[in-house]
Amino acid sequence: MQLALFWIFSLLMLLFAAGVVLLRNPVSSAMSLVMSFVALAAVFVTLDAYFIAVVQVLVYAGAVMVLFLFIIMLLDLREEKSRRVRLSAWVGGGLVVGGFVSALVQVVSSLPGADSTKPAVSNPEANDVALVGFALFRDFNFPFQIIGVLLLVATVGVVLLSRKELK
Repeated sequence: MQLALFWIFSLLMLLFAAGVVLLRNPVSSAMSLVMSFVALAAVFVTLDAYFIAVVQVLVYAGAVMVLFLFIIMLLDLREEKSRRVRLSAWVGGGLVVGGFVSALVQVVSSLPGADSTKPAVSNPEANDVALVGFALFRDFNFPFQIIGVLLLVATVGVVLLSRKELK
């Protein structure tokens, strides 16, 4: 049953992710992204990564998407008009997708236990929260600080761009 739920939630996540790209209304696209995040959290639950699933829902589906919707409403974005797609855009997109798929195949094939049919079991004694905290603040402290500054700069930039000019 766990494997069936994994594939169902993975398929839902991919369908909603396609909706993010294909829908023309920005609010509908953002709501589709929220549902994609929720389906990703359900995939994490099927993989017994409960802490990451909760963080996924609280941080991304909650806080980040509220910020995105606030920005969309603040900028008063309208539905995007259809444009003619050029051949160069299709070729560039195909190259990016091909590069991603080849990198994904290379990473998955190099995983330990990738050749066996039995999945690798994580250490049941390890605490997810402690491991994430140690990894985040010991090994990735500087990138964590940089991402915080980038989010602050992006938020200030959106506020400055959305201001109405006084005449």
